[in-house]
Amino acid sequence: MLNRRGVGRDDIVYAMVCDRTTDGRFLDTHLILTGDRLLIAASLEEPATEKTYKGYAAGKPGRHDDSRPGGGAGWSLEEIGLDRIESLAVVNLVASGMIVVRAEEERVVAAFTNGEMGRASRFASAFEKLKKGEPLDELQLHEEHGQAACPKCGMIYPEEGRQVCPKCMKKHAIFARLLSFAGHYRSSIVLIILFMLLNSGTSLVIPYLQGTVLIDQGLGGEGPFAHRIGLIVALIIGFRTLALLFGVLYGVINAKMSANIAFDLKASVFSAMQRLSLSFFQRKQTGQLMTRVNNDATELQYFFVDGMSYFIVNAMNIIGITVVLLALDWKLTLLCYILLPVVVVLVRKSFPRLWRLSWRRHRTISRMNAIISDTIRGTRVVKAFGKEQKEIERFHTANQAYSHADQSFNKFGGTVFPVLNILTQTGGILIWAFGGWMVMGGTISFGKVLTFVSYMHMLYGPIQFMNNIVSWWSYCMSAAQRIFEIQDAVPEVSEKPDAVHLERMRGEIEVANVVFGYEPNKAILKQVSMRAKPGQMIGVVGHSGAGKSTLVNLISRLYDVSEGEVRIDGINVKELSAASLRGNIGIVSQDVYVFSGSIAENIAYADPDCSLEDIIYAASVAHAHDFIMKLPDGYDTIVGTGGHNLSGGEKQRLSIARAVLHNPRILILDEATASLDTETELHIQAALDALVKGRTTIAIAHRLSTLRNADYLLVMDNGKVAESGTHEELMARKGAYFDLVKKHDEALKMNEVISA
Repeated sequence: MLNRRGVGRDDIVYAMVCDRTTDGRFLDTHLILTGDRLLIAASLEEPATEKTYKGYAAGKPGRHDDSRPGGGAGWSLEEIGLDRIESLAVVNLVASGMIVVRAEEERVVAAFTNGEMGRASRFASAFEKLKKGEPLDELQLHEEHGQAACPKCGMIYPEEGRQVCPKCMKKHAIFARLLSFAGHYRSSIVLIILFMLLNSGTSLVIPYLQGTVLIDQGLGGEGPFAHRIGLIVALIIGFRTLALLFGVLYGVINAKMSANIAFDLKASVFSAMQRLSLSFFQRKQTGQLMTRVNNDATELQYFFVDGMSYFIVNAMNIIGITVVLLALDWKLTLLCYILLPVVVVLVRKSFPRLWRLSWRRHRTISRMNAIISDTIRGTRVVKAFGKEQKEIERFHTANQAYSHADQSFNKFGGTVFPVLNILTQTGGILIWAFGGWMVMGGTISFGKVLTFVSYMHMLYGPIQFMNNIVSWWSYCMSAAQRIFEIQDAVPEVSEKPDAVHLERMRGEIEVANVVFGYEPNKAILKQVSMRAKPGQMIGVVGHSGAGKSTLVNLISRLYDVSEGEVRIDGINVKELSAASLRGNIGIVSQDVYVFSGSIAENIAYADPDCSLEDIIYAASVAHAHDFIMKLPDGYDTIVGTGGHNLSGGEKQRLSIARAVLHNPRILILDEATASLDTETELHIQAALDALVKGRTTIAIAHRLSTLRNADYLLVMDNGKVAESGTHEELMARKGAYFDLVKKHDEALKMNEVISA
């Protein structure tokens, strides 16, 4: 249809599918943007009242199927020249949005669900650039996050941007990947399995000595061991001693390997978390991440320590004992395994449900841990609002959910596994019955029956382990899947393989037409541009929520811009290595975090290899030395969680001392004096004046007096640069900055009246 209109694939600049109608029903409409026109292709099908994801209910009558947009009912096609369109905008609704076009009149051309918001935002951006004749950024234009749901089963992916479905993931692939963890411990695992097999081999001889040799030959007076009771007893003791020795050896090696594996697993998960972007941690609760580091790593420890080696040995034991039993009497052996097909079917049926119950138990314990973490971290707020009982109720709800999930898992396991054990042990009862009948008939000796029964008892342990392996496999594979989700998560801000490394930056900053939003089509910064020369101090002012902190977050590349560029020394920050940025940019934020440790350790966080003299110098510059010396242990005073409580101003001065020690080329002050009283602010301001010399500084402040030495001022309003210039120039214009100064002065006068 497009070809008939003279539109080829190469003519399409950008296209998107809008999947709903303006009245809330579901129907596909394709918007196609070319270099000179907008094409609107609408399906002529009857709109559906509900939408199912591709693959979930495909082919069912009465359902709209995403995989066949438009079905066979045909299409209507409308085209509008770009020269006729004044504007194209995306309007946010509740869980949806609309594309609004203003031509001769304003109208809604299509609507979509929230999953298409990112595409809609890029579509509007492409239109704006075409209208203005600006070049299109191909990388950003074609950036896609993929589908939101699994095309096979319709389940929504648990991790945004990572198309891995827990339901459809091949479990053997997880198992194979998990085995790769054992590479470092190959020799230990080989030794453990060797000693376990030797332990099993020596143990296999004992029932034969205690039954056939002792009863039939020693006491019966027939065969090579006739009446040689002492030798038989000595052999039994000898083999038992050897079995014990081999057991002790593999136990010692196993204990050492267990601790090492637990260490490596937790280190692996924690290291994987450190490379992820800031946005990942803002979407996750602390308790959930702690569960993955501690609980999941511990469960995987069982896989290597109590699972893999025991599985191999028990499998070998079952094979070995079966061979011995067949050699003794094949008829009785077949009688032992008569119920084996029932056991296999029961295991296959119970495995999927155990997997699901294990996942459910993990989710509930993660929620419970998250509540514990939030309540402890927010104790001050809880106490201030008297919400202790509310938190108890909230924890009770989460605890009850975990209890129910745990009970469901344990009840199912407690039902299935005893049934499996009864089925497997029924063989022993049959052996006593039929074996005794055969002894009475004289077709088999009593010693052989006793040997047979002893081997059957030896077989119960491995078979019971194989029964319980269903549960073990379920929670180990679930834990592995969750850990691999962390390891496979792609950081939104990542370093290029060939990133440029700058040991020492000059400090030139250029922000060019930057657009950024934390969510699609909700821009916080809109076409923001600024420039800072090396050594300049740029002041950024504006009301709360104007986008000041977001701007400096983009300069330090805690987030990546949606459009435009941020360049340092003429190089796009996306091309620079993380070490270059972190080594040359220092941040003093209004949100100061004090780590659990000594004062000296907190200051030295910026440079752990510094000397004590460097720490004292940095604290002196930050006017922190005097208050530190008044603390119980001076620089060795423990602060942070469980330590001495510091005031907001003291924490702020520690943060400034860190920045002094870091000695960056670019300094970002984000409300650096927000938590300080007027007298302390004067001291800190003097310290900051000394600190900013020779550095490119970007200072954000509500107190405009702190920006008196700025070379240039940027006034932010609603995500845009409202004004820029020196203090004198902006005051002369009597615009937004003039109003801010006027209100600031009025607030200071009011404070003076209140103080008086």
